[in-house]
Amino acid sequence: MTALDPHRPTEPRGPRPGSGVIRRHPVCAAALTCLVSFTAFWIAQRLAHVSMVDLMVYRAEGETARAGKDLYDMVATSARLPNTYPPFAALLFVPLTFFGVPVMRTLATAGNLVLLVAVVHLSLRLVGRPRRMPPLAATLALSALLVWCEPVWTTLRYGQINLLLAVLVLWDLTRRDTNRWAGIGIGIAAGIKLTPALFAVFLALAGAVHAVRRLRSGAGWRAAWNPWLRQAAVATGTFGATALLSAIVLPRDSHRFWTEIVFAADRVGEVEITANQSLRGVLARLLHTHDPGTAWLVLATVAAAAGLALAAAALLRGERAWATLSCAATALLISPISWSHHWVWSVPMLILLGSEALRHSGAGARRWWTVTGVVGLLFCSFALWWVPHRWHQHEELHQNAGQMLLSAVYPLAGLTLLALTAARLRRPAGATAISPPEPDSASMT
Repeated sequence: MTALDPHRPTEPRGPRPGSGVIRRHPVCAAALTCLVSFTAFWIAQRLAHVSMVDLMVYRAEGETARAGKDLYDMVATSARLPNTYPPFAALLFVPLTFFGVPVMRTLATAGNLVLLVAVVHLSLRLVGRPRRMPPLAATLALSALLVWCEPVWTTLRYGQINLLLAVLVLWDLTRRDTNRWAGIGIGIAAGIKLTPALFAVFLALAGAVHAVRRLRSGAGWRAAWNPWLRQAAVATGTFGATALLSAIVLPRDSHRFWTEIVFAADRVGEVEITANQSLRGVLARLLHTHDPGTAWLVLATVAAAAGLALAAAALLRGERAWATLSCAATALLISPISWSHHWVWSVPMLILLGSEALRHSGAGARRWWTVTGVVGLLFCSFALWWVPHRWHQHEELHQNAGQMLLSAVYPLAGLTLLALTAARLRRPAGATAISPPEPDSASMT
């Protein structure tokens, strides 16, 4: 009997030992993987002696609000960091003062890890859950992997609130258009930090375009009103409510914020440092200047117009995930300061790109996996920290071409996403074009 003898007994071709457990119990396997990854992450953060300095600033804001002192004269920690958020945020930070610092840090770390899982869950809902495994298993497995992205690491290192803001926005944009209260999450997020307000602008723009189309088709004004306009109105009203509450509870701080602090963009920090992953930061490093001035205003205006147009067009085409993340990328690009930890939107971006790879086959899948891998490398490589950087040393003003490229990795990723959205919109609309449900829909809740 030879090796090629067809009658030779063969070894069973079943799954390797242990793989059957994963196939039979994917949720348990994913939960164990997530637990191991999160534990390793927690240990790594402790070994790195993370300061959670921003969390200490939040606590100081809460204490200042409780004591009735001036929110925008306070400085916190040895770095003498000022308060830059709207006064509504300080009201939300008051509960932090009820705990000792060690307990507060532990709760903040655990809470941010839970929020990461929520971001992954909502991102999968936004792009469409994979059919190859149960939704919970996919959520836990991706959370175990994406926790190691630099924006997530830095968010937990500083004790930041970026994941909370992302959850509020994604919660809104993954609800049914017919939900009367959709928009509240965006309004609250904008009340805490102004940047998420751009999502309300994006919804208003898409809703306005749809309304004009309805009017041109002969429909009346009542028929032109649509859920996207309502979501924008709810978000705006909620944001106004946060400002009104702050004005009642903290009138002096509210007046100062809206008349002075909101215009002091440089109060946040040095524009040129590598941690600033906005177009303004890139331009400052490129021009070797602390203040790119008019050049940045022109660039930001063009980027805002192009990004909002792409986001609105994608929403009108039924591409809600591409619309949402195009708006997120635009907000991060045009903000005067977008610290690297603000880019926690990398998590849904990578999930979106990966989902596209899973939807394609052959050469198309390979191209999407390549794009996903490259963008993932940008966000997980910590490449922006490979350049010389020291606080108050202005080393970034003397970068060479290679260093400038490394310290612009996140804006490049954001521009890549916008370019992919534009390419997607150039395809025929086909069956993807949709309109929002009518205002008088029987399914409205």
